[in-house]
Amino acid sequence: MEKVPEENFTSPTSQTTETRHPSARTLGELRASGHVQRSVRDEIRNNLLTALREGRDPWPGIVGFEATVIPQLERALIAGHDVVMLGERGQGKTRILRTLVGLLDEWTPIIAGAELGEHPYEPITPASIRKAANLLDDLPIEWRHRSARYSEKLATPDTSVADLVGDIDPMKVAEGRSLGDPETIHFGLIPRAHRGIVAINELPDLAERIQVSMLNVMEERDIQVRGYTLRLPLDVLVMASANPEDYTNRGRIITPLKDRFGAEIRTHYPLELDDEIAVIEQEADLTATVPTFITEILARFTRYARDHPSIDQRSGVSARFSIAGAETVAAAALHRATVAGEEVPVARVVDLESVVEVLRGKIEFESGEEGRELEILEHLMRKSVADTVRAHLGGIDMAPLVTALENGEPVVTGDRVPAADLLDSIPSPDITAEVLDEIAERLDAEIDGERASAVELALEGLFLARRIGKEADETGQTIYG
Repeated sequence: MEKVPEENFTSPTSQTTETRHPSARTLGELRASGHVQRSVRDEIRNNLLTALREGRDPWPGIVGFEATVIPQLERALIAGHDVVMLGERGQGKTRILRTLVGLLDEWTPIIAGAELGEHPYEPITPASIRKAANLLDDLPIEWRHRSARYSEKLATPDTSVADLVGDIDPMKVAEGRSLGDPETIHFGLIPRAHRGIVAINELPDLAERIQVSMLNVMEERDIQVRGYTLRLPLDVLVMASANPEDYTNRGRIITPLKDRFGAEIRTHYPLELDDEIAVIEQEADLTATVPTFITEILARFTRYARDHPSIDQRSGVSARFSIAGAETVAAAALHRATVAGEEVPVARVVDLESVVEVLRGKIEFESGEEGRELEILEHLMRKSVADTVRAHLGGIDMAPLVTALENGEPVVTGDRVPAADLLDSIPSPDITAEVLDEIAERLDAEIDGERASAVELALEGLFLARRIGKEADETGQTIYG
């Protein structure tokens, strides 16, 4: 089976456990099995309609698009259209494109050794046509899994016509073939995606002459290389992604190519806070326990950044921003647990301090805001914490905790203070026990690490409400009191 070049291919996650392919090994056996050839668009349409009819989710892992993007995409696929996804960075465009592979038939037959993986019923290259004519029902076939029928290319300014469409292969010419011989062509990515899906990310980044080379491939399904045309009935679904700003009339996309796409679908960032949280929990690779309320703070932080006038909204605030934040606080928790000897690492509010420093380079600020980046992000983080405190701890009488802090020793926390030490430092345990238990219950905190994290959230909320003080000492510890 031919392997797609690594730089052009990302193996999507299969939606089901891979099963054994059918047993037919020759064209005659395939015909005898009753196999029916279907085009790529028919495969996707039928499999999508079957999933919808049976109540199965055809889009695993896609969050927040159920009522907006997904219905538009499903209609486009049922219509058999090539599609361009328009959206800012980090809105899940590529994730959606890779999920499409799950709508293909799990296994499909190809002519064994065929350069373009043609269906045994319909050879299209001269070599495969000769082979089929000579061998008839003895034509050997192989079975290709759907994961090998998805090709992906990141469009870059140095992408050539040869990369996407094809070019003359000098080695084949040197073997004695004439330049007019179709068999001297080395096929590019799109022809090699025959009977599959080809996705081109950041389409407007292709030079205009490269965009022109795609016109015939998408509409007439033929290939033009070095002055002569090779008629190939290509069966390929072309998908693309682009930034809306680059795809407008003033952008870097030629009008005829825009006309070739049957559907233009706009993506967006999660509209609801719960969807933002779900994306973080699904995508983040966490090395420690991150309580849900910490994730919620990061989700709110990201949403505030998207709306802030000092942050360049044209470049967007990617979902990767909040995902990286969650991974950062988890790493901080694991670091503390390792240094302090904690058995279970749990992220705490104090770990959020590292997020602002680490993530400020992932967003772009408007001109004139130089030097204020940290100030802006720290303000948004405090606002996010305050909102989360109100959402989860609102209505709890914190007076006993405030009184205990006024009359007793301060509570010391920090990136190297273990959870047990933090809990032990809370003054007047007989007075504050009931409050702390209610806080823990509200935040589903059971073990020491989770309870310490819940206590820190409450203390930070009291500080932001100006009911207690807070300061950092020279050792990096934070003192509430």
